[in-house]
Amino acid sequence: MDFILGPLYTLFGWLTRVFYDFFGNYGVAIITLTVLIRGLLIPLNIKSQKSMLKMQALSSKQAELQRKYGDDKKKLQEEMVKMQQENGAMGFSGCLLPFLQLFFIWPIYRIVSGPLIYLSQVPSENVSKMIELGQTMNVIGKTVSEKIHIGLVSALNTNGEFLNSCISKGYIALDQLLDLHFLGVDLTMVPSFNPVTIIAQPKVYLPLLLIPILVVLTQVLTMQFSKFLKPGYKQEQEAKQRAKNNPAREGQIQENSQTEMTMKMMNWSMPLIMLVTTFTMPAAMGLYWIVGGIMGLLTQVLVYFLFTKPYELKKAELEAKKEAVFKKKAAASSEAEDEQKNSNKKKKNKRK
Repeated sequence: MDFILGPLYTLFGWLTRVFYDFFGNYGVAIITLTVLIRGLLIPLNIKSQKSMLKMQALSSKQAELQRKYGDDKKKLQEEMVKMQQENGAMGFSGCLLPFLQLFFIWPIYRIVSGPLIYLSQVPSENVSKMIELGQTMNVIGKTVSEKIHIGLVSALNTNGEFLNSCISKGYIALDQLLDLHFLGVDLTMVPSFNPVTIIAQPKVYLPLLLIPILVVLTQVLTMQFSKFLKPGYKQEQEAKQRAKNNPAREGQIQENSQTEMTMKMMNWSMPLIMLVTTFTMPAAMGLYWIVGGIMGLLTQVLVYFLFTKPYELKKAELEAKKEAVFKKKAAASSEAEDEQKNSNKKKKNKRK
């Protein structure tokens, strides 16, 4: 993993240090890096949404293929792929987007867990020597490692004797120590839900509790926005309501309810997983997730107004035109039928 992602660690670490030097604030540097990463993913998000809209526009053709090749699954799949390729509706970007979002989490985690290497540019062998010295002096725990050395950063910032020893041995220079706070919160600290820990240091841990709360809030909002702003949401809800009012479709309703319940459990599992993991990682990682969630919300709103809403308005316009043509034909047919009846009636009267 380090061999594959090593260049990405270096790149992200360098960018974070550039932003830190420019803004003079670690939190703002993390925010800027997050905005940059998520901004680069916006074109993929737009492409994914376009593909989804095209797939919805092809729903009638898809239904036709299912009626035609319903018994031949292999042929149906081939024709579906062919139809998607011809209309540019392949969904690869939709799969790539979440993969990249997950892929970028690991480099960010490595940077916020090892700031001395990736931000302060302290050689990794010097970090190992400082960890060994700190464990000998009993100022850091045994769990601190070269890759995850938040405890080492804390010891350097709070223990003068240890800091002087590291400087005198040439392990680190004084100007390599960075201020890793944001709005008074130490972003190297790990949030805690333990009441004893919070009561012991309320000024440290009470503000940190905002990080997990905001992480879950942004994830839930992103999930809800994704549901409400997706193409055809209103029509989908109307179809569900019609199905509920139709006793003949009771079996289908139960099947759909089970599917919806499974989807809800899957959707809610992500915020819960992120809540748990936020309590095991430095607060800077939670800040990345919060800003990423806000960027996701803004992207969804942007894509909705640029593509989804115009598509749905156009679709509604076409459906209104079709309905008007249908009503006109029905009226013309009814009028012709009335004329035929009147003509027949006149013929009968003449015979009489």
